[in-house]
Amino acid sequence: MHADFAAVFFVPVVIFLTIVAPVWLVLHYRSKNRAQAGLSDDDRHSVESLSVRARQMSERIEALEAILDAQVLGWRERAP
Repeated sequence: MHADFAAVFFVPVVIFLTIVAPVWLVLHYRSKNRAQAGLSDDDRHSVESLSVRARQMSERIEALEAILDAQVLGWRERAP
């Protein structure tokens, strides 16, 4: 009875320690390294693209505000 009890727990523990634990550790530290590495090339490209678009939109807004300042007096006070 005691030998059966030990075998029931011994086999799953050996399987866990030889297969599951190493795979788990490799995947865990791989994800940690990726998180610390920073932005990927695709992410960096997206951020740069969004930065360019934000600058363009800012320039357009400034141009529109200049037009409104010249043509519509007091528009800033009426804006919510």
